[in-house]
Amino acid sequence: MKKLLMLGVALATLAPAANAANLRMSWWGGDGRHAATQEALKVCGEKHGHTIAAEFTGWAGHQERITTQIAGRTEADIMQINWPWLPLFSRNGDGFVDLRQYEHIIDLTQWSEEALKGGEMNGVLNGMPISETGRVFLFNKTTFEKAGLEVPTTWEEVIAAAPVFKEKLGDGYYPLEVVTLNAILVVSLVTTQATGKDMIDPETTTVAWTPEELAEGIRFYEHLVETGTIRPWRAAAGEGNVELFEVRTWADGRIAGTYEWDSTYQKYADPLDEGQELVPVPMLTIENAVTQGVYRKPSMLFAISKNSQNPEAAAQIINCLLNEPEGIDILKDSRGIPSSTVALERLMEQEVIDPTLLAANEIVTQGEGPLVSPYNEHPRVRSVFGDNLEGVAYGMLSAEEAAEEIINGVNSALRSFR
Repeated sequence: MKKLLMLGVALATLAPAANAANLRMSWWGGDGRHAATQEALKVCGEKHGHTIAAEFTGWAGHQERITTQIAGRTEADIMQINWPWLPLFSRNGDGFVDLRQYEHIIDLTQWSEEALKGGEMNGVLNGMPISETGRVFLFNKTTFEKAGLEVPTTWEEVIAAAPVFKEKLGDGYYPLEVVTLNAILVVSLVTTQATGKDMIDPETTTVAWTPEELAEGIRFYEHLVETGTIRPWRAAAGEGNVELFEVRTWADGRIAGTYEWDSTYQKYADPLDEGQELVPVPMLTIENAVTQGVYRKPSMLFAISKNSQNPEAAAQIINCLLNEPEGIDILKDSRGIPSSTVALERLMEQEVIDPTLLAANEIVTQGEGPLVSPYNEHPRVRSVFGDNLEGVAYGMLSAEEAAEEIINGVNSALRSFR
């Protein structure tokens, strides 16, 4: 009898827990993120008694892969989702599990209600914001000092720097670069500051701005070109399809500012010549602005498939990755500065976050602005906005004509989502 009892204990020890689950998790990223996530899944799986199969790729083609899987109901239990994909995969909020059903497992109190809204569709919490990102102005402090100027903190100071740059440094120097996507976002920024409204009305899924309001924002862009504050679109296009951080005029400080995601700070700081210093500044605001207009969004989300057979187990793993010491210590900032309060505080105590990156992120997280709709980043919306703004830049359209075309085109692109 004693031997039988001992055998039973041994078998019980070897057997999986009664609630053990076999899960799958998919994500995109680079080698560092892949390694950290696999290690975290192993540790969190062991802690909660689950096994998680990893499915990871690079960025290219990941959306197409997820689209195919969701259509065939073969998607992973846990998915890393890009924020603009929410209206594509969950237009009515029913494309993923409602995570508020699992708030007894996932500690939602680690996020503000505003942050959680970034993961909602139609009022349903479809995804946990992993980190928040937003656009910030970054300036080359070294170039401004060479011109005898302080780093600008207002639009007036940026514009006033242009003639000083030309006089003291040369004709090829510019305080700021605003072209292509940055041109769209700067026009959107100043229009939002003037109106207090995001481009997309969340109630009607139509453009919230009037043609007159948008035309005023476009004229602001034209003013930046006319004053020599930024390079003309044509001049930047002449360098080919390359990122700003890849061109020599950025590395040597001839272009001394940009408007980028806070999370890409290092990407723009690293290529600078030795001795150059890149710094973030508080949001530049136009005169009589009613809001800072900060463009803030979740950089990515963790969602649970509505077809998952083990949503509670999936929720345990998500909470471990985002809120528990085991996941926090392994993932660190591999997906950006964490939105979870407990994760951020733990990483700050460990001093693992670059102080300048943290300062840039604080500008985003503490700034003011209306809730940004993911429809802003719909490919057709961006295409309509960019094509017409380029028409203005090349003298083919007036600001008023472009504003009308943009509003009509965006409303047409959004019609199927209403």
